[in-house]
Amino acid sequence: MEIARRSSAPLLLLLLLAFLYSLLLQRPVFAARKAYVVYLGEHSRGSGSVSSWEASKRATESHYELLGSVLEDREKVQDAIFYSYTHNVNGFAAYLEEQEALKISTYPGVVSVFPNRGYKLHTTRSWEFLGLERDGRVPKQSPWRKARFGEDTIIANLDSGVWPEAQSFKDDGLGPIPSKWKGICQNDFDESFSCNRKLIGARYFNKGYEALVGPLNATFKSPRDYDGHGTHTLSTAGGGFVPSANIFGYGNGTAKGGSPRARVAAYKVCWPQVNGSECFDADILAAFDAAIRDGVDVISVSLGGDPVGYFQDGLAIGSFHAVKKGITVVSSAGNSGPKLATVSNLSPWMFTVGASTMDRQFPSFIVFDDKRIKGESLSPKGLPGKRLYPLISSAEAKLVNASARQARLCYLGSLDRSKVKGKIVVCLRGITARVEKGEAVHQAGGIGMVLANDVDDGNEIVADAHVLPATHITYSDGLTLFSYLRSTKSPLGHVTRPKTKLGAKPAPFMAAFSSKGPNTITPEILKPDVTAPGVSVLAAYSGAVGPTGLVFDGRRVAFNAESGTSMSCPHISGVAGLLKTLHPDWSPAAIKSAIMTTARTRDNMKEPMLNSSFNEATPFGYGSGHVRPNRAMDPGLVYDMTTTDYLGFLCSLGYTTAQLAMFNGEPYACPSTPLHISDLNYPSITIPDLQSSTKVARVVKNVGPPGTYAVRVVEPRGVSVTVSPASLTFEKVGEEKRFQVTVGIKEGKTDGGGYVFGGLVWSDGKHDVRSPLVVKRSGSS
Repeated sequence: MEIARRSSAPLLLLLLLAFLYSLLLQRPVFAARKAYVVYLGEHSRGSGSVSSWEASKRATESHYELLGSVLEDREKVQDAIFYSYTHNVNGFAAYLEEQEALKISTYPGVVSVFPNRGYKLHTTRSWEFLGLERDGRVPKQSPWRKARFGEDTIIANLDSGVWPEAQSFKDDGLGPIPSKWKGICQNDFDESFSCNRKLIGARYFNKGYEALVGPLNATFKSPRDYDGHGTHTLSTAGGGFVPSANIFGYGNGTAKGGSPRARVAAYKVCWPQVNGSECFDADILAAFDAAIRDGVDVISVSLGGDPVGYFQDGLAIGSFHAVKKGITVVSSAGNSGPKLATVSNLSPWMFTVGASTMDRQFPSFIVFDDKRIKGESLSPKGLPGKRLYPLISSAEAKLVNASARQARLCYLGSLDRSKVKGKIVVCLRGITARVEKGEAVHQAGGIGMVLANDVDDGNEIVADAHVLPATHITYSDGLTLFSYLRSTKSPLGHVTRPKTKLGAKPAPFMAAFSSKGPNTITPEILKPDVTAPGVSVLAAYSGAVGPTGLVFDGRRVAFNAESGTSMSCPHISGVAGLLKTLHPDWSPAAIKSAIMTTARTRDNMKEPMLNSSFNEATPFGYGSGHVRPNRAMDPGLVYDMTTTDYLGFLCSLGYTTAQLAMFNGEPYACPSTPLHISDLNYPSITIPDLQSSTKVARVVKNVGPPGTYAVRVVEPRGVSVTVSPASLTFEKVGEEKRFQVTVGIKEGKTDGGGYVFGGLVWSDGKHDVRSPLVVKRSGSS
């Protein structure tokens, strides 16, 4: 997928100066050292009367003592440690040599030691809507309409910070800040930054980033968003009502977050990209530690990295400690689709979200010959009049010293001005940012652009705020246009001004960029869990950067449209916030189950959801389906889990009792009979190694009225499925019932291979509690 530059020119210059400064000033003591996280599990506070300040002080001292036993030099220890995690997460981040890191990892009380790994924000740098899906309008009698509903819920966002002046964070009509809030508004180096009764807190964490780039100046010591990403995601999750929100007049309407009356807090952990990463483990863990202490209810995390073991993953570790405290953690699946096995954020306690489209489009047409092909765009204007302009393929406009590939993809500086001037240029999507291709055309004197998909991107087209009249068309339509260019001596065309269109069909379908399963760490756990709108999402934006996020863009907008699983993640965070308000006694697992089991797998044409190539999508793309917020508030039954379930899961992966006792912060012993991973009480069922027959157990809890649920099964191809018992009767709220699913290979059905998909549904006539069923025969590829 395309990768975009994410910062403005002044910020890039500051970063470069900071890096050069670090080369001059960094002390020799760190010459052979790198930043590591030393993870010691959870703090065990005991039942004493020690104050939180005293407990934190003692924890910090214990960290220095531990590292001192390795370095044997108090001064070196003082210089080495740059974070001490003292609230919930127990551990520290420090500069260590590789051998020192290996040595400390063998010490009693150390769960793991791992490098200060980098992560990326999950945006494709281009653009959906805020809050509930358009066809999921809130019923008139819904409790979500009650005055002050949701004001006690606090949603935290770990991202690139926030633009506090955005209208989505105005506090008009809100009551006092909830008394449970213990956080701060960190503006020690940026007095212009302020919080209020909506944006109740903000912090920044940059020491892990600083460990890589060197000493930072005051520009980096603020939670202010100079990038746009953090403002966009936070307002999507919990932004307030803003009338007449639009970008260049498109998508005009009242903007609102998924949980519009929730309080929000920003934790800035992401910075200008360096070595392909923007956010780092040491900072992420520090932010989780602070957010848990501050009293948040939901943590939204629109970032991720390559999958690693759960005790080597700062996101997985921080999320576990949050979930243990009853905080729902929602994360993005990643933008590495459409390839399989690319999904990130794989732990079962995290809520992982893919990206799909919605039924709003911004159509802009390319007119040529006798054809009128529909694309999408957010270009501020179209070409003048209705006259036709010369068309040229970018491959035919190659500059002499550019490669054919660079020209085909419209790299900056790859196009010949003498061939492009006054023409509409047709560029191929890929590698560079979509809007950057338009700038390449603009710099070469072109007057318009058509962006055509490659085969991998299929039918996924995105509305971008291009710098010139432009439209983005599908792969098949691109083939038609390229054929016309090849067969016509003097091709002509016209690009129309975009419009806003509602009710597009089919919708939703999966975005091509959305990362897919199977889970590469624990294949028995289906990831992603669910999908939500993540294409052309309109939300608040930073005033420090243009809508493209690129250095040449001097435009400024109050709202921007972006695409990525970064955008779908906060939709689910907002819904989770609403459910937390409606059901304050629900666990994070229950909230996740309610959203997953009520999701839909059919589009607005009542057909199975499709992928971007308009082939039938699978649970490896959409998980349990596309979110339906109103259904989630009354799911009927939930698959609940506690910390004990997750610890049993980790036991089954081979983690030791000693490790898990530290991880848990209190005594724990692995069960004498290990849990089979497929028996984790997850709302989906995945069997990645079916031999002849296997049994899987689940427990459902009634969260609705008394009733009897009957099961119906959609068997995966070539697989037999029986459920026992076939009906479950509940007499009260909170009652739990166990059932068993027997999965086998049908006689004579031995052909083929790979994963096959089905599902089971428990229904009482009003509630349909759906679970995807994913099966792969042992030995098949």
